[in-house]
Amino acid sequence: MAHWLYKSEPSVWSWDAQVAAGDAGTYWDGVRNPLANANMKAMAVGDRGFFYHSNEGKAVVGVVEVVAAWSPDPNDAKGTFGAVTLKAVEPLPRAVTLAEIKADPRLADMVLVKNSRLSVQPVSDAEWALIRTLGGLAP
Repeated sequence: MAHWLYKSEPSVWSWDAQVAAGDAGTYWDGVRNPLANANMKAMAVGDRGFFYHSNEGKAVVGVVEVVAAWSPDPNDAKGTFGAVTLKAVEPLPRAVTLAEIKADPRLADMVLVKNSRLSVQPVSDAEWALIRTLGGLAP
């Protein structure tokens, strides 16, 4: 299973909104960065990721799961971009902030640190375990 990080501005789509979407989840559309799109194409049903509040809060706040693989975004007339469907799995008991992540030398190579603007990004197994632990979850 691969791990990912999905960024969303809470004023646009928050963790609470993701939870409210229930088991049906939400189609993670609107991503227009080619690398983020390629990351979503690489995802498999069952992959898990961190839900990250960007701009407001700047913290990992929950865990989501891919419940439907990449499919073309009907709002993209060219058919280049698409999305996966994500459902909320569990909140982090304690949000893990970007400042904490940047301050931890074990996370220095994390994409969030090196390319913080990328909206959908991979997370290594070691980063996954560490952030879960920092957030109060079992690795």
